[in-house]
Amino acid sequence: MFESIKIYKGENLDYKSLAAKLVEYGYERREMISETCDFSMRGGIIDIFPPTFEGPVRIELSGNIVESIRSYSLLSSETLEEHAMVIVLPKLGIYPKKKKIADLGEKIPLVSFVDIQVNDYVVHVDHGIGIFRGFKKIKFCEEEKENIVIEYADNDKLYVPTEEIHLIQKYVAFERRPPKLYKLGSKMWKAVKERVKKGVHSMAFELLEINAMRSKLDGFRFSKDTEWQVQFENNFLFKETPDQLRSTAEVKKDMESTKPMDRLLCGDVGYGKTEVALRAAFKAVMDNKQVAMLVPTTILAEQHFITFKNRMKDFPVMVEMVSRFRTQSETGRILKEAESGAIDILIGTHAILRKDIKFKDLGLVIIDEEQRFGVKDKEKLKKVRLMVDVLTLTATPIPRTLYMSLMGAKDMSIIETPPQDRLPVEVIVAEYDDNLIKKAILFEKKRDGQVFFVHNRIEGIEKIADRIRGLVPGVKVALAHGRMHSKELEGIMREFMKGGIDVLISTVIIESGIDIPNANTLIVNRSDMFGLADLYQLKGRVGRFKNKAHAYFLVPRGHVLSRESERRLDALERYKDLGSGFKIAMEDLEIRGAGNLLGKEQHGYISAIGFDLYCRILREAVNGLNKYAKN
Repeated sequence: MFESIKIYKGENLDYKSLAAKLVEYGYERREMISETCDFSMRGGIIDIFPPTFEGPVRIELSGNIVESIRSYSLLSSETLEEHAMVIVLPKLGIYPKKKKIADLGEKIPLVSFVDIQVNDYVVHVDHGIGIFRGFKKIKFCEEEKENIVIEYADNDKLYVPTEEIHLIQKYVAFERRPPKLYKLGSKMWKAVKERVKKGVHSMAFELLEINAMRSKLDGFRFSKDTEWQVQFENNFLFKETPDQLRSTAEVKKDMESTKPMDRLLCGDVGYGKTEVALRAAFKAVMDNKQVAMLVPTTILAEQHFITFKNRMKDFPVMVEMVSRFRTQSETGRILKEAESGAIDILIGTHAILRKDIKFKDLGLVIIDEEQRFGVKDKEKLKKVRLMVDVLTLTATPIPRTLYMSLMGAKDMSIIETPPQDRLPVEVIVAEYDDNLIKKAILFEKKRDGQVFFVHNRIEGIEKIADRIRGLVPGVKVALAHGRMHSKELEGIMREFMKGGIDVLISTVIIESGIDIPNANTLIVNRSDMFGLADLYQLKGRVGRFKNKAHAYFLVPRGHVLSRESERRLDALERYKDLGSGFKIAMEDLEIRGAGNLLGKEQHGYISAIGFDLYCRILREAVNGLNKYAKN
C-alpha cells in the first residue's frame, strides 16, 4: 500500500514537503500546468492535476493554512466545485520510495476511464460488491482519518482508509440488472473469485495462442525514417501533442520489427489519430509497400481521401479511393492499378475486402473504427492480421478489442491530450423549440460558421428542411442522406466542406470522422432515439477548431422520456469535458447491456465480479501461463 497526499481545508500545509513529495510521486513542476501530473506553486496558490481527476485543483493558502480547495476549468479558469479535502495519488506506475511494486499489484485498467460517484456499485477486491456511500472521518489511534464508506448486504458498512483506494473499482458488467450485494464476512465472495480464476484459463490460453502465432510469423521489417519522412512530418500544420508523438514512435517501432504489427490506437474524436496513421502510411510507401485504409462509411472514405491526397501532394505518392462515389469503370481501373502496384495508398469502405481486390505488395492495413464493421468483415480482418502490419484507430474500442489490448495480445497506444487551443463543446439538452433553433443557427451564421442539423429519419427530412428554411430565410440549407445518388451526395458534401452551405440537414451519415473545422454548431432532433455512443460521436463533429462549439440535443416537447434515454442524455451532460470517449463507451454498455461479448461463460464471470477485476484476474492468468511456458 502507498500513502496518498491528503490536503484538508482549514489545516496546516507544509509547503516544501509537499513540493518534494509531488516530485517523488512522479509529478512535474511547471510555471503553468497543462496536463495530468503537472503541478505549479506560486506563492499562496498551488495548482495540482492528479491523474484520477477530470481537471486540476487549486489550493489557496493564507500563511500556512489552507483557505480553499476547488477544482477548476483548465481553459476558462472558472471554478467547477469547492472541496473540503483533496486526495492526491502517485502518477500511474510511480511508487514512493521503500514501497515494493509487488505489494501494490481495471495498473488499474480503467483508472482514467471510469468515474466513481456516490451510490455507484463498487467492487472491493477482498470483500466483494457493495454500494459507495461517500467519505467519513473516523478517529483511530488519536488521529482522524478519511475513509471510503461502502455499504454491503443487511446495511453493513465497510470503512476503507483512503490510502487503500486502489483496492476499489467501479462495478462495470454491461448488465441491465443491478448486481447482488455481498454480505460482509461471508465466504461467498472468496468462492466466486476462485471460480472465476479457474474459469478464465480458456481465455488466457486463447490470448497466448494469438501471441505465440504472431511471434512465430516473420513480417516485413520496415526501414528507419528517410529524409522525406522527416520533411513530410514537418509539413504538418499543427503542433503535435506529446501523446501523438509517443504514439507515432510506438507505431514506427512496431513497423521496424520483424513481428507483424497489430496495434490499437485509441484517442477521442478529433484528437489526431489520423495524423499518426498518415505518418505510418507514408513510412510504408517509402519502403515501396502498399497501404489499404478501411473505413466504415462512404463519406468518411471521401474525407480521408481528400486529407491523404493533400498531405501527400508534395511527394510521388499515388492515393486512390473505392466507394460508391466511384463509377463501375473507375472502380475497374483502380483495381487494375492496385494489382499492378501503380496505387500506393487505397482508401475504401468494406468493398476493399472483396476477393477481386488484389495488391501487388501490401505492407500496411489501417482500420478506422473497427467496431462499426460486420461479423463477416471482422473474420476477413483476422486473416489479414497474420500477413501484414495492422493499425486500428478508434475512439470507443469494442470490449473484446480492449481486452486484447489490456492483456497484451494486441499492443495499444492512447492519445489522451487534446490538441492545442481545443475547447470543450457546450452541451445543451432541451425540448424542441423553433426559437432556440433559429437563435442557434443565426448565432453561427453571424460568426461565419456552419451548422449540422441531424434528423435520423429519411421520411420527413424534406419537411424539416422546409421548416428550417422558413425559420431562417436567406440561409443556405442543403440535405444529405444515404438514399441520395452518390454523385449528388458527393457534390453536397464537397460544397459543405468548402463553406458554400450554411446548414446541412442530414441523417447520421455524418457521424464518423467528418472534419469540418468551420462547423461549430450541432443540432440533433429526437436525440432520445439515439444510443449514447452515437450521440457522443455526433458531438465530435463540432468543436474541432479554436471557436467555442455548441451541441443542442433536442427531445419532443412534453414527451416523457424512457429511463434509458434520460440516463444517456444525463451522461452526455456529465461527460462534456475533453477526452471522455472511453467513459462514454463504458456508460453506454452499462445502459443498454452488452449482450454476449466473449461467450456465455466469460460473460457470466464479468457479471459476477465486474469488468475491472475480471481483467486483473485474466492478466494474472496470462502472466502465470507465460512464466510456466518459459520454464
